[in-house]
Amino acid sequence: MQLDDLLQRYFATTDLSGVSPDTFAAGIEHCRVDLGLEEDRGKRFALWSFLHMFESAPDLDVAFENEEDREAARNFMDLLAASESDGGG
Repeated sequence: MQLDDLLQRYFATTDLSGVSPDTFAAGIEHCRVDLGLEEDRGKRFALWSFLHMFESAPDLDVAFENEEDREAARNFMDLLAASESDGGG
């Protein structure tokens, strides 16, 4: 899954600066539904990560049945937090 493809799919644009609050909320809700329906672990992780970047991801125990997936998500969150504290975000 490519970021531009996800942005286009859920927000109908790759430039979020012009997305209305209603369109944004609808896109997030659509992504959350897709996350709930997705069975492929890799795609679920990609969708969860996408939602996490918008502070809209469900809790790890809700999103992932597998402990390995929850641990990968924790690592992802730690990497993002570290990059933000280093001035990268």
